[in-house]
Parts: sequence; C-alpha cells; structure tokens
Amino acid sequence: MRRYVFPVLMGVVGVAVLMGLGFWQLDRMEEKRAYLDEMESRIANAPIPLPAVPDEARDKFQAVAVEGRFTGEFLEVLAGQKDASPGVMVVEAFALPDGRRIMVQRGFVEEEARATPRPPHEAKVEGNLHWPDDTSSSTPPPDEKTGLWFARDVQAMAAKLDTEPTLIVASAPTGDGIAPMPVDTSGIPNNHWGYAIQWFLLAATWAGMTVFLLWRIRTRKV
Repeated sequence: MRRYVFPVLMGVVGVAVLMGLGFWQLDRMEEKRAYLDEMESRIANAPIPLPAVPDEARDKFQAVAVEGRFTGEFLEVLAGQKDASPGVMVVEAFALPDGRRIMVQRGFVEEEARATPRPPHEAKVEGNLHWPDDTSSSTPPPDEKTGLWFARDVQAMAAKLDTEPTLIVASAPTGDGIAPMPVDTSGIPNNHWGYAIQWFLLAATWAGMTVFLLWRIRTRKV
C-alpha cells in the first residue's frame, strides 16, 4: 500500500489545485460581468451636470454634459483606429463658465490632419467621466521635441494643461474633424469562461494520469 501513497497524494493535490483555479476563473467571470454591466449602465444613463467634485469610485463612466469653451491648449496621445492610418488622440483643456478648467478627450485625428488648425471655440460636450491610466513601467515619457504622449495619465495631463484632474471622454463629435472615441465595453474582454474550461480540462488530465500511474504500479511485477 505504501507505494500508492505518494501518487495518490500528488493526484489529489494536483486535481484540487487545478479545480480551484478553474472555480477562481468562474468567480472572476462573474465579477467581470458585473463590472461590465455597471459600466454599460453608467454609459447609457442620461447625461447629468458635471459634479462639483468628481469621484472616481462613484462617477467613473458616468454620462455628463457641459457647456464651455475649448481653449486651444491640447495634448496629443499616440493612438490608432481600425481602418484608419496612424494618428493621435486629442485631449484639450475646456473652460467652464464658472472658471473651472477640465479636460475633454475629443477623439482621434489621423497623422495627415494633425497640423489642421483647431482654434478656441464655444461648445457643448456630452460624454463620460473617465480616469484612465494607460502607463506602465515600460511607457516612455512624453517626447519633449514633438510633445507627443504615449499613454493617458489624468494627473500628469492635468498638471501639463493646468486643469483639474477631471477628464470627459466625448461621445459625440466636438468639431474640427475630430472623430470621437467614446467609452464602451468592446475593448474589455471577458474570457474567464475559456480559462476556467482550460483549468478543468487540465484537472481531468491530471486525474487521468494519476489513475494510469496507479494502474501501472498495480500491474508492475515485484
């Protein structure tokens, strides 16, 4: 019997670990689904006035509407769009009537149109509050010569544009030929069901290998 102890132990532990990972992926799938449902609900809400003090935990993706003036002060973030040439995402300072200065992510401009003048103008903007942070340890700093940014960072962009750290992602055109890049859930995959199936299949394979090993031990001649 002693020769069965270690294979059985390894089999039970291995199957338990792999099954646990599979159930963890199912939990993550439900968490992601709840997150996406909440995100879609906030995106689809009727726009409300901009909160006095936007809060990320409470207001992320909330639909808002503001009136004010694009100031002509903007940042360009390297971006791409399907079926379009390379280009940039335009993030511009927006002055409200009460003196507040916020940021609006106006949308995408192809490389060929970057030099098109975008003078200050009055506008009404509808969109969603967002606090993206696309930076990582490998993200280079903004290019000092061209002014091109390589990722969005609300705090850093606000400091550069001298605005409060509030960003509205426009959901409709704001003029100047800029194509809006509205917030949506299409770029947030929920692949955890597939991952769970993989872990469960590995658990079944481990169990099968354990049974085969026990059979080999049993039939081995002493």
